[in-house]
Amino acid sequence: MPLIDPARALLLVIDVQVRLMPAIADGAGVIANTNRLAAAAGLLDVPALFTEQNAGGLGPTVPELAPEPGAAFAKMSFGAAQAPGFLDRVGDRDLVVTGCEAHICVLQTVFGLLDAGRRAFVVADAVGSRRPENRDAGLARMAAHGAEIVTTEMVMFEWLGTARHPRFREAVKLIK
Repeated sequence: MPLIDPARALLLVIDVQVRLMPAIADGAGVIANTNRLAAAAGLLDVPALFTEQNAGGLGPTVPELAPEPGAAFAKMSFGAAQAPGFLDRVGDRDLVVTGCEAHICVLQTVFGLLDAGRRAFVVADAVGSRRPENRDAGLARMAAHGAEIVTTEMVMFEWLGTARHPRFREAVKLIK
C-alpha cells in the first residue's frame, strides 16, 4: 500500500545539529516541520531515531528537537545505513526521513535504505541544504531512484488515517 502506515513507520531525523543549521537555507522551517513530525510521532506512538554526523565538530541535535536519551545515533559516514548497527536499529520499518543535508547525508542514507529493501518517504519541507539548488537536486535524484517525496502534512494525515482518530484534534493543532 502506498500510504504510510504508522504501525510500520519510524521517523528518521538526519543531522539536524546546532553548528550545521545556521548555514541551512530555511533552516528554521526544516526545524519547525521536523518538530511537528516529532510531536505527531510522539502522539501516535511512532518511534523516532536521530542521527548526528561528527557530533564533536557539528554539535548535538538542536535543542528544539531534544531527542530522548539513546535516540541519537552517532555516525561519521555520510550515509547512516552504512554505519555499523544502523540497519539493526531501524529494523524493517518504513522510514519517514527529515534532516540535512538533502544532497549529502539524506541522499546517501536514503540510497542505503533503498538498497537494503526499506521504503523511504523523504519529507520535502523538512529537509534542507545550504543552497536550495542542492536540496532540489537531492530530492529529484532520490525520487528518481525510488524514494517517495512527501510533505509534513501528508505524513501526519496518513498517520492519522481518519478524522475519527482519537488523537486527531491534538495532531491537527500541530499544523495550525
